[in-house]
Amino acid sequence: MTDEAPEAVPQAVPEAVPEPGGPAPLGLVRTPTGHDPVDAGLERLADADHLPADGHVAVYEDVHRALRDELTALDAPPPAPTTPYDLRS
Repeated sequence: MTDEAPEAVPQAVPEAVPEPGGPAPLGLVRTPTGHDPVDAGLERLADADHLPADGHVAVYEDVHRALRDELTALDAPPPAPTTPYDLRS
């Protein structure tokens, strides 16, 4: 036997446990696309993690609207070039 005290074993810190029946994050990983407006919409989905289920619809509709606007912008014709002078003769 030794007179040394046993080493303290570090205890794991318990993760926050959501209230029963309350909102709980799904823990889904969102991979950035490299397109800032799209990435902002995907990050906005994280807001739904902290809302009850009936609050998800507003977040999903908001993200859907933003993504639809970005897709619509792809179909828009490019802006006309601007010149400092009139090229008509």
